[in-house]
Amino acid sequence: MTVVAIHPEALRERIAATLGTLAREVTVALDEVTVVVGAADYLAAMRQLRDAAGCRFEQLIDLCGVDYSSYGDGRWEGARYGVVSHLLSVSLNQRVRVRVFCPDDELPLVDSVAELWSSANWYEREAFDLYGIVFEGHSDLRRILTDYGFIGHPFRKDFPLSGHVEMRYDAERRRVVYEPVTIEPREVTPRVIREDNYGGLQ
Repeated sequence: MTVVAIHPEALRERIAATLGTLAREVTVALDEVTVVVGAADYLAAMRQLRDAAGCRFEQLIDLCGVDYSSYGDGRWEGARYGVVSHLLSVSLNQRVRVRVFCPDDELPLVDSVAELWSSANWYEREAFDLYGIVFEGHSDLRRILTDYGFIGHPFRKDFPLSGHVEMRYDAERRRVVYEPVTIEPREVTPRVIREDNYGGLQ
C-alpha cells in the first residue's frame, strides 16, 4: 500500500505542533520543510521527530557540517558552524531537514544523535574530521577521511588550498614523512572560453 505524502505546509504545521518550544523556526521553501533548533534542544527535538506519532522519522539519511563564515557573500551574522540533517519517514512518506548551530565558534559542539540513529556514527565522524565539530556523547569520535596525523580541518573556509603539510615516502627512513608545504600558495580562478556561435547562438 502506497502512503500519500502530506502537503509540505501541513507537515510544517504538524512538526511545529509536535516540537513546540523545542523549535526556533519551522519553514517551507521549494516544497521542503526545514526546522531550526537550538543546540541545547537538539537531542530532545531529534528524539521527538523520531518517536512522535505524526512524525516517525525512522531514518537519518544524511548529516553534514557547514561552515557559514562566507555564506551569502560574507553577509552572514549568525554562528559560524552548523550541522544539517535530513530525516526520512518511510512509514509516513515524508522528509524534513533539521539545522542546528554550534553556539561557540572556537569549540563548535553539539550533541551526538548516534544513539537515535546508528547511521549518524560515521556522518558525525566525517563532520568532526572535515569541520572540527565535536559531537558530545559520540562513542568513537575520531578522524575518518584524513590521516591520523593530519593537521586542521580541510572543509573550513579558512583552511589553505594547499594545506599545511605535505607527505612523501622517504626511502632512507623507509616510512612516510610529513614536511612543510613547498608549493607557493595561489588563487585559482576558473576561466571560461567560448568559441563564436557557442551553442548555436548568433
